[in-house]
Amino acid sequence: MTATIDSPFTERSTELLTAVLLGEDHHREHGFWRRLIATEPFRRPDRPTTGQRLRLAYDRLRALNDGLVHGLDGDVDDGLATGPDGGARLAADPRALAALHEWLGPVDPALTTVAGIHYNLFLGSLLDHDGPGRRDLSDFLRLRSTGTFLCTEVAHGNDAAAIETIARYDRARDGFVLHTPHAGAQKFMPNTSPAGGPKAGLVAARLLVDGADHGVFLFLVPLTDAERPLPGVRVRRLPARMGSPVDHCLTSFERVLVGRDALLAGDHGRIGDDGVFSSAIGNRRRRLLASIGRVTAGKISMSACAVGSARATLAVAVRYGVHRHVSGPRGTGQVPVMAHRSHHGPLVRAMATVFAMSLLHRRALDHWEAARGDAAETCREDAERLVAVAKGWITWQARSVIVECRERCGAQALLENNGMSALLTGVEGAITAEGDNLAIHAKAAAEMLLAAEPAGRAVPSGGEPGELSDPRFLVGLLAALERIWFDRAGRRMGSAPHGDPLARWNAASGPALRGVEAHAHRQAAEAFTDAAQRLPQGRAREQLTWLQRLFALDRIALGSGDLLAAGYMTPHQVRELPDAADRLIAALVDRLPELADAFALPAELLADWPIAGEGYVDAYDDPEAAWHRNGGGDLATVAAERRER
Repeated sequence: MTATIDSPFTERSTELLTAVLLGEDHHREHGFWRRLIATEPFRRPDRPTTGQRLRLAYDRLRALNDGLVHGLDGDVDDGLATGPDGGARLAADPRALAALHEWLGPVDPALTTVAGIHYNLFLGSLLDHDGPGRRDLSDFLRLRSTGTFLCTEVAHGNDAAAIETIARYDRARDGFVLHTPHAGAQKFMPNTSPAGGPKAGLVAARLLVDGADHGVFLFLVPLTDAERPLPGVRVRRLPARMGSPVDHCLTSFERVLVGRDALLAGDHGRIGDDGVFSSAIGNRRRRLLASIGRVTAGKISMSACAVGSARATLAVAVRYGVHRHVSGPRGTGQVPVMAHRSHHGPLVRAMATVFAMSLLHRRALDHWEAARGDAAETCREDAERLVAVAKGWITWQARSVIVECRERCGAQALLENNGMSALLTGVEGAITAEGDNLAIHAKAAAEMLLAAEPAGRAVPSGGEPGELSDPRFLVGLLAALERIWFDRAGRRMGSAPHGDPLARWNAASGPALRGVEAHAHRQAAEAFTDAAQRLPQGRAREQLTWLQRLFALDRIALGSGDLLAAGYMTPHQVRELPDAADRLIAALVDRLPELADAFALPAELLADWPIAGEGYVDAYDDPEAAWHRNGGGDLATVAAERRER
């Protein structure tokens, strides 16, 4: 087993799989970010304190922005338009934003957080509402001021429509007075301290005009100078959050006056020169959704961050499993720990999951980008729902993959210099950011349940079962599981007491959420199949098909009882599931290094993780130790010989 590509045949296969994971145009779509994270400012430094790591995140944000403005060294066409408005171009390009998160996530979760907030939620919202040219953005494009986003409150998270920060229109001064009425209305967790320099924020607040409540809108508000909050703005640091440090704060306002142009106006609402409010949208909730529309791009970005972090962690675990030797069965000497099925089995399964995550992420991104220009509202709603389902499922899977990889690397993976602990806490943040996973999956479950056929219909017989070796049959089984769970949810809802919506939802929510999970499995399996069909016959297509089958078999096994009862599977097929999966694991284990190479991680990134290297023991060497002073001994000689082997 080798961790490097060693023939043109496998090199071509790896290139094809990289295109599957990152897209056919990945050199242009991802090239800038791959090159950026390989530069010196993004190498892993020795910064032990929380304060130093926080400063590093903002220093790296400036280095990133400089790259957007001036470009990177070299004549490579990175596919990202740089220049004085490079930050605005990035904010307007959802694919570039996703790529940013995909590559920065494994390097520095704190940087990824502040960059995503500045470019997507802050600059992106300004551009979406104001359009180019209406407002001077030069301070934000040159990072003379960093943008942040203040929506969530202490008492209001996923129910953003209920937030209580007030923006009262003052007709005499032609502006808005922002005020925090009580402790529960404090803005919760925005990065609003002076760390990293002056800050400005988009504040979600309830617009009151002449006593009338028009719903929640965004307001551009200067927050701090380089040293302290501005008058009327109160900023207090929250307790330290586990993992990568970000300056999360509680932020409140005491009758802060901003001009009328602070309102991010549009068809959803504006104040005219006559001081009269007008809106083309009568529903206050829909006005809110128009105001915070960038949250959908944020969900895509969270998926991208999770995908990138899981890929990096798995690549390191695969390398470590090859390099780490343990005592084999009696008389066999040393063997790589990867030789054991108990070790490589979970990693092969993780590889199938990571490919599924990557393909589902790109499928959701493609659907959403296509739907943005579609006039049909239902198409946009379907695309946004897929984005939400993908975000929840992908970030949960990333946590599972990272935990598995950490365990396979033992105690060394607990050390900060080996990177995995930071990525685990980083993905915890992604699970909650842009909508808690359970909440967004519950919303998707309710929408999909109500869109289904009337509850109580019988699940049709599966007919003649197919073959477990046929990817199309496996996709059909996953689709059947999705239907089974939503049918079950519909029957439960139908049997619950009428007139009590909460009781009806409580009865249906369990199976409906399982239906959403099955929907994610089916979408990922379909994306697998589509990708495999686009590949030429050969090694890459064979490997992708094996991964798809393993992914599908493991998910089908979870619902095999229901599939058997409904006639979709035979008893023999149910019994065969574990053996079929094990055969795929045996076929894929020697391909793991090649599959990990398809992630296209820069060598500089992997070099910053000691356990990713063959000489990982050298990271723990002691130049003052006896083995250096005295030339070592028998055990040292044995260890050297072992490394040579």
